[in-house]
Amino acid sequence: MSKQVLRIGTRNSPLAMKQVVILSQALEKAHDDLEIQIIPVQSNADWKKHEGEKPLSEEAGGKGMFAKEIEELLLDGAIDCGVHSLKDMACKLPEGLVIQHYLPRENPNDAFISSQYKSLSDLPKGATIGTCSTRRAAISLNKRPDLNIVPFRGNVQTRINKVMAEQVDATFLAMAGLNRLEIKNDLINEITSSDMLPACGQGAICMEVRENDSKTHKVLEAVNCYETQIAVEAERQVLSVIDGTCHTPISVHATPSDDNQKLSLTVQLYSLDGQHVYEEQSSIENVEGVSVAEAQKLGQETGLKLLNRLPDGFIE
Repeated sequence: MSKQVLRIGTRNSPLAMKQVVILSQALEKAHDDLEIQIIPVQSNADWKKHEGEKPLSEEAGGKGMFAKEIEELLLDGAIDCGVHSLKDMACKLPEGLVIQHYLPRENPNDAFISSQYKSLSDLPKGATIGTCSTRRAAISLNKRPDLNIVPFRGNVQTRINKVMAEQVDATFLAMAGLNRLEIKNDLINEITSSDMLPACGQGAICMEVRENDSKTHKVLEAVNCYETQIAVEAERQVLSVIDGTCHTPISVHATPSDDNQKLSLTVQLYSLDGQHVYEEQSSIENVEGVSVAEAQKLGQETGLKLLNRLPDGFIE
């Protein structure tokens, strides 16, 4: 009997390739009759030269630009599955594509990266922070209005090298990416979620497939982490309700309790200059018995509560 072939598309950055290896290893443990083919995809978002390193929010396509080529291959039937960092994915996917499977979530926190300083509070007045994340920029300005924020692009190692070359005083990276790439050095200082609430989906690897491809859905179901799914589905519904884009400085994080009996959801929405912030919190009990639909409802209701509190014109 011939093996089922699963063609997995991924960006060809070091982190993306590492993430597809993690998925492949999980699938090989779950299936004896599966042949995995990894198909690297060169993304314009990775290689296009950007004048002045424009923020992602100013690029056509926003965060969805990182998945565009992979999604085109999915729709064309050239691959069966796309692997992404969930935080890079827009809430609204192309018609016919869905995200319903997730690997266990890594550390969702951010990291402060600097060759001289350990935290935002350590930076001298007027120091320069490099980031293309409106969330990280707004939180930084909320805590330190004196800071100078400049656009900062590149993969994980490129941004670390730029900091080492003192192009900026500091930047931020996701702890999940650093852990997956096994990067450890004195430049890295983890930031607690109480000091910088993570982005929606941060730390989670997701698999995007064609909605009607039941064969691939069945293969991926064997490695799906339900605890991660419940949390990130709640988070993404918040983003969907608020219409969160790369223009929107928003933090959304759902955290299961240690005994997995409660899921707490926190949302923070900032003005671009960081001077105004609105927060909403909610929770749901008995996480083990919660359905995906119930988690999504929690996110929708939480997002609407926050949306109804916002002054006119707060979100463009």
